[in-house]
Amino acid sequence: MGKSFLDEIEKRIILFDGAMGTEIQKLKPKPQDFPDNKDGFNDGLVLTRPEWIKNIHKSYLEAGSDCIETNTFGSNQIKLQEYGFGEKTLSINKLSAEVANNVTKEFANEKKYVVGSMGPTGYLPSSNDPDLGNIKLNTITDAFDLQAEGLILGGVDVLLIETSQDILEVKLAITGSFNAMKRTGKKIPIISNVTLDKYGKMLLGTNIQSAYTTVSDMGISVFGLNCSTGPAEMESSIRWLDEQNELPILVMPNAGMPINEGGTAVYKMTSNDMSHHLGEFLHKYKRVRMIGGCCGTTPEHIRELKNTLKSYNL
Repeated sequence: MGKSFLDEIEKRIILFDGAMGTEIQKLKPKPQDFPDNKDGFNDGLVLTRPEWIKNIHKSYLEAGSDCIETNTFGSNQIKLQEYGFGEKTLSINKLSAEVANNVTKEFANEKKYVVGSMGPTGYLPSSNDPDLGNIKLNTITDAFDLQAEGLILGGVDVLLIETSQDILEVKLAITGSFNAMKRTGKKIPIISNVTLDKYGKMLLGTNIQSAYTTVSDMGISVFGLNCSTGPAEMESSIRWLDEQNELPILVMPNAGMPINEGGTAVYKMTSNDMSHHLGEFLHKYKRVRMIGGCCGTTPEHIRELKNTLKSYNL
């Protein structure tokens, strides 16, 4: 399962999907759409509105995505506990993975991969903040361990630790993921994505060199960047990663830098502009083997990226 994915990225550029959250918001969900009326509990929609999640997955596959990410960005045990669903961590992740896998079966004539999305806990274990830093490290490890187990049991091909803002938490998530693999007896690749601001720093000031050096020898298969900025702001970090000539790179920018309009983040980069930027990356940086989109990216963005890839995957 995992070897297939890693073999594939050696042969061709793989296209990930786009945003899940902004696509959910387009459906204008009401509190009653969520489990127990927990407004904003997007990951819980797999329980109450699974057809919504299926249709979003399908829209990206129809647009040309080679991979779809499970709707589990906030499904580590710590985040789920905030909604009162911590005890269902294993089952929610397993179900979300199964939902995504079932959608890929509709595309049986093409090889599609399911990527298990694992977002941050909301804590910053490296910080001295009396609230955000006040958590036991094994609590974070266990939270990701349980999530990874559910995703693995649900049949994901890859685990994606994404939108990471604290490099210590990334290390704990990687450790938890390997614990889950050992327990389930299934080994799959791990992608570690960090999030950088426009100055190339993680939330607590860690730069790309420190972040990469910290986790690159922990057994991960891919390192990458996602969220926070558009593609242009990522380039200097991607250039440095490419120069290392070691791990394959995944690049998943937002559809440009977010613009605040009436209290709402709006992403205005067109599909053509994003496709142009990422196409340039592929031309200049040979270790970039996977591209996709984060906040604000739509099936239309993915469709345009698919067209761009045609010249690279001949």
